[in-house]
Amino acid sequence: MNTPTYNLEIDKVIAKILSGNYKKVCIQLPDGLKPRAKEVSDIITSKTDAKVIIWAGSNFGACDLPLEIKRLNVDILIHFGHSAWR
Repeated sequence: MNTPTYNLEIDKVIAKILSGNYKKVCIQLPDGLKPRAKEVSDIITSKTDAKVIIWAGSNFGACDLPLEIKRLNVDILIHFGHSAWR
C-alpha cells in the first residue's frame, strides 16, 4: 500500500513566520499527519528563530481549532490539513 504524499507548503509557513517575526509558533496536524510533526518542527526551527510547540490534542478538521491555545500564549497557530482550505 502506498502512503499518500502531502504538500505541507512548508516554504509558505516559513515565509509567514518570518514576515510576521513570530517567535512562538504552534503547529496542529490531523492524526494522519502527526507522525511528521517533529520533521515539520525541525524544519521550522532550522529556518526561523521561532520556538515551535506541537499540538498533540485532537484535530478533526479545519473547524477543530484548539480553544486552549490562548493559554500557550503563541504568536501564531499553523493548522495543517489534508485538503486545501481557502
